[in-house]
Order: sequence, then structure tokens, then C-alpha cells
Amino acid sequence: MRTKKPLFRLRNPTSATRVAAFGGRFIAIAAAILSCAAVIQPAWAADAVEKKLPVPKTKKNDLNPLPAGEKTVTTHAPFEDGDCSLCHKNKDPKEPGPISLPVNELCLGCHEDFQQVLARKSSHGAAQESCVNCHNPHNSKLPKLLVEEPGSLCLSCHEDIRKLATDSKVKHDALTVEAKCSNCHNPHGANVEHLLNKLAFDLCVNCHGQDNLKDHAGKTLTNIKKLLDQNPEWHFPVAAKDCSACHQPHGGDNFRLLIQEYPPQFYSPYDPKLYALCFECHEETVLQDPQTTTLTQFRNGSTNLHYLHVHKTERGRTCRACHEVHASKQKHQIRDAVPYGSKGWMLKINYTQTPTGGSCEKTCHEKRSYTNSIATAVKPK
Repeated sequence: MRTKKPLFRLRNPTSATRVAAFGGRFIAIAAAILSCAAVIQPAWAADAVEKKLPVPKTKKNDLNPLPAGEKTVTTHAPFEDGDCSLCHKNKDPKEPGPISLPVNELCLGCHEDFQQVLARKSSHGAAQESCVNCHNPHNSKLPKLLVEEPGSLCLSCHEDIRKLATDSKVKHDALTVEAKCSNCHNPHGANVEHLLNKLAFDLCVNCHGQDNLKDHAGKTLTNIKKLLDQNPEWHFPVAAKDCSACHQPHGGDNFRLLIQEYPPQFYSPYDPKLYALCFECHEETVLQDPQTTTLTQFRNGSTNLHYLHVHKTERGRTCRACHEVHASKQKHQIRDAVPYGSKGWMLKINYTQTPTGGSCEKTCHEKRSYTNSIATAVKPK
């Protein structure tokens, strides 16, 4: 006898501390989902384990001044003045001798404001160890006395991120434009985990809150901020403000930097592996059992309408055909309309919910209604 599983469960929790931050909103969301007959297991919080990333190893830099005549972009003021004694035993530039104190004591003796930055909750190990891991104390061809171009400097230590950023099929422009890694991270210290400049959700929405942001193929991306502002029914990971529940921020091999596969098109033959992302949280049997009275409310009597729509060898409707994965005006993230074809024409779904089911019309078919009450099940029109 098979044990029944819940329709919705969190298989990839992040951390218990993040759940605590959700507070009352988490409870409200859970209650709303439970009222729709979806079962949540909040006990995952107790078992959550923070992933430990490998500790990067810093490399030894050439800290000699640039050769005479070589163009410099920034020069350390004490070096430019020719008084080496501020950092070295001797004043003479030709024989400065060893430095008089440990590196960071010297740097923070002048750059006192950085003492507070380095003392923030999330600190950069390389900066704590030595400022010269990233900066040349004499002069540089780069701004801020950096020993290397910012992107390659970060990736020279963070090997795991370098592989993602360079080897992945799908790139994230945030790593290659403007301030590169510093678009999201403070290289010295931050009050948010992982040296983030802001909470991750706020960082993502800040960039993906533009009308004309395009992907590598030139396709205009959704203005997520506008979408969320105009649609009150947020998908659970969005309501939890956890973009990384579905997206890999540094690079990935799946469409839209998704952490698992998810069909990017309207039609697709059914293959469980294509829905690996959905199955991270949702019970896979909702697409596999043709008959049910427990797995979903989207059923006509006991006929599983999720199975009916998706489980086809040809022209199966994918999740995106009916659901908006970020936010919608209707519950269960049911779309008002869905992009159909490469031209971006919006196919209206015209879904209407009823106390025991609902109906949609003039989309893939004429008006069809369903009721999830077995005693009053109706034949689809």
C-alpha cells in the first residue's frame, strides 16, 4: 500500500534563521496554502543545514611599484610624496627597508573608517587577512590600487564561482557589467550574509525592475518589480523572498539560470526530468496519477486535470501554460494570459474560480468547467 504524500513540500530549505525572518508572513502564507488543501511541512526548519562553501586560498601578489614610465591610474599618496617611512622603517625610496607594522595595522592606521566596515557581521576573509591581497600599496594600472581587474581578481580566489561563471551555458550579466562582483557584494564587509550589499531579494528586484532589460538573445525580460507590485498572489519562494530557491545567481546550465530543469516552452511531451524544478517542492505524483481525490483540487470529480493537461506524448501543456511562476492576480498563480509563440502574443485564459472548481474558455478550447466534488462531478462541455 502506497503512503500518500503531500502536494507541496519544501525539499531544499535554506536555513532556520531565514524562516525566523519570515515571521508572521510565513505563517500567513502557510495558512493560506493549507486552506487550499496543499500540505506544508514546516518541520524542515529544524533540519536545515547551512551549506558550507569552500574557503578560498589567496594568491601572493607582486607589490612592487610599477616600472618607471609605465602608465598608472592610481597612486598611493604617501608613495607619491616619496616618504616611505609612513609604512617602512626608512624614509629613503631606494632603501625603504621592511614595513614597520603588520599590513592591516598600517592600512587601518590611516583608513580608520574601514575598521567599522571590516567589523561587520559578514566579513571578507581576504580583507581581514591582508589589504594587499587585493590592493597594491604603491601604485596600480587600475582604480582603487587594485592588483587585478575586479572580476578576475575575485574569481582568482573563488574557484567554485569561477567555474560557474565561466563554464556554465547560461551567464548572469551581473558578473560582467559595471562593478561586476561588487554589483552584489561588498569586498570588505557587509551586514548581510555572503557580503551582499542588500538582502538578496532586494538586489535581484533592483536590477530586474526595469522595462528594457534584455537577455543574451535580445529578448526583453519581465519587469519583476512591476509584476510583483501589480499581482498580490506571490509564489511561495517569492513570498519568502528567496530567489535562490529557483535561480543560481552566478551561472547555470538551465534556462533563466534555474537550479533544475523546467520547460521554457508552452508545449512539451511529458518527461518527469523536465519538471525537476517544480518537484523540488511539489509532489511529482500530481502529474503522474490520472485519478485522485487528494493530490490536487484541479480535478473533475476524481479525474486529475493536471495529469490530463500535462501527461501527453505530444503537445502536453507545461506548467507555464496556466501558471505565472512569480505572481498573479488569482490564487495558485493562475495566469490572466500567457505568451504564445515567439512574437509574444498574449493568449487569454479567462479562468473563473467557483466554490467547488472553476472554468476557462476561448483558450485552447471552448468553455469547459470542472467541479472537484465527486458527488456533483459534471461532464466537461
